[in-house]
Amino acid sequence: MTLMFFFLKCHHQVKSIPFCLILAMAHATSIQYEPVAEIGGGAYGTVYKARDTESGQFVALKSVRVQTDQNGLPISTVREVALLRRLEQFDHPNVVRLMDVCATQRSDQETKVTLVFEHVDQDLKTYLERAPAAGLSPGHIKDLMRQLLCGLAFLHSNRVMHRDLKPENILVTSQGQVKLADFGLARIYSCHMALTPVVVTLWYRPPEVLLQSSYATPVDIWSTGCIFAEMFRRKPLFCGESEVDQLGKILDVIGLPPEEEWPTDVTLSRKNFPPLLPRPVTDFVPEINEQGAQLLLKMLTFDPFKRISALNALEHPYFQDEETLTQTKS
Repeated sequence: MTLMFFFLKCHHQVKSIPFCLILAMAHATSIQYEPVAEIGGGAYGTVYKARDTESGQFVALKSVRVQTDQNGLPISTVREVALLRRLEQFDHPNVVRLMDVCATQRSDQETKVTLVFEHVDQDLKTYLERAPAAGLSPGHIKDLMRQLLCGLAFLHSNRVMHRDLKPENILVTSQGQVKLADFGLARIYSCHMALTPVVVTLWYRPPEVLLQSSYATPVDIWSTGCIFAEMFRRKPLFCGESEVDQLGKILDVIGLPPEEEWPTDVTLSRKNFPPLLPRPVTDFVPEINEQGAQLLLKMLTFDPFKRISALNALEHPYFQDEETLTQTKS
């Protein structure tokens, strides 16, 4: 029985995975992947490109330290991994594949869990940096956005929230296929985050997160809107240096929302900000067309309950062919 199968088989039946079983199952898989190069690092630790010694194909290894007790690996981690593995059964083209899981005991209080993903050579940040001087064509941006939203709609329909969507964890293959990565991992990484001093970028966070209010899947739509604008601009839309500064930069663009839209469960008052009016989208994304500007505004809506969903975004006129739009108007 592989470790991956064990995660799926018993995530509803046990409270933890005993150390002896972790070690027994991890021994074979831990030597199956041979690290080749370090390909990235960030809030969640170092990412390695590795070779699968059995198949010869390249994979991406992402490790996280999980706190354990005398009983072993906590069931919360088991359930999170099991959820990610269940998504794999759908084989969605815009979601990176989770291929394997390895667990290794580091001490009585800590276990290293390594997630093995398919390897893609570049992320969207690199893809945009390597684009021609003139930038990506409007049609190319539309294609990337459609794929991004397809992946996001799939995750949300399976009750998976990304929570940290940004160009660095949107992968783009050499054929131009978009694949979302690092989705649903926030709770797996929570113990690691508590142990490691990290700086997570604020630039793609929505107002409700900056205000430390409750949040749900609309957080990912806000991030997608920021990324949509960045595809045209080739630089981030909001570059704050703190939560308050980030929120101020957002309100400079979308305007100060009415009192009834300001969350009631937050400490930062609406009165801390000047009464700003919304700016035209073309002021900060001049190359975007009318339909694209309308979609962007629906994504960058302050109230998460009024923000467009991924599924509805895919139905937006922006994604219709120009010919279809002309026929509709006539």
